Amino acid sequence: MSWKEAEEYFSNHDLVILPIGSNEQHGPQNPLGTDFIIAEAIAEELSKRTGFASLRCVPYGVSFHHMHFPGTIAIDEVVFMNYIYEILKSLSKWNVKKVLIINGHGGNLSSLQILARKAREELNLLVFIFQWWALKSLENYFRKDELGHAAAVETSFIAYLHPEWVSKKEAVNEVPKEKVKELTWFTYTKEATESGVFGVSKTFSEEKGKKVFEEVLDYLVKLVEKIEKEKF
Repeated sequence: MSWKEAEEYFSNHDLVILPIGSNEQHGPQNPLGTDFIIAEAIAEELSKRTGFASLRCVPYGVSFHHMHFPGTIAIDEVVFMNYIYEILKSLSKWNVKKVLIINGHGGNLSSLQILARKAREELNLLVFIFQWWALKSLENYFRKDELGHAAAVETSFIAYLHPEWVSKKEAVNEVPKEKVKELTWFTYTKEATESGVFGVSKTFSEEKGKKVFEEVLDYLVKLVEKIEKEKF
């Protein structure tokens, strides 16, 4: 958009879509940018289907747990939150009242939840956070051991979007070491899995990836309709 086109958009819409991802290891078979590639693809297609504008993707996130794997880029939580907050603050000046964040990386979630509270209190802005892998319907296509980080569900998704970026021969299956369920503490991915894959990835398929993509978009289109009606 030009600034004139943006002016027209903001005079008629108070909602925008913001994809956020990360640049981190996703097993030996997937590109480092898997999270932001998927988040941006979802956001762009959702924009087409709903008419709401999508911002460009923020490609870096909170990924310290993956730092033993080459190519991973991690952003400090405070720096990450300050950066996203400035985006939200700018949007609030242009009549935006609602932001739907398509979060492609689970490590960003706690920071985004804090931002959602700050945006509500300080900017009069409602921030909604969506994570595609949280959809229960994905269990219709994948077993539990296929739903982990860099496993079959995520590999299928990226294989559907960019099959040329996924190496079938490099796909691995690895059972991660379990943490003590009663405790939560910071751990590195390397302490749980040597390959970076949590579970089974060899069963990925582009066909299943397409089903996941459509499942996510169908859900989001309905979700946006609800968000539109949200009053505060």
